[in-house]
Amino acid sequence: MSADNVISLAESGVYTILVVVGPLLILALAVGLLVSIFQATTQIQEQTLAFIPKIVAVFVGIVFFGPWMLQKMIEFTIEIFNNLTRVVG
Repeated sequence: MSADNVISLAESGVYTILVVVGPLLILALAVGLLVSIFQATTQIQEQTLAFIPKIVAVFVGIVFFGPWMLQKMIEFTIEIFNNLTRVVG
């Protein structure tokens, strides 16, 4: 396996990871921003207030985006298995 193949495979894997987790990260970022604005306006400085809404939002995002995320990961796995002779040797 040449270096170009390894780099191409790693690039494809990293791209798939970013596409799969991107919606969850954006969701957690948006909820964190809203909670921070709420904390700043009400002057509530409770540390756990920042984590619990983000965890709930990510779980809801997994339920909502889960089938799509699973489909993307299955497509990547099938691509790896279809090109197994190129990957292994």
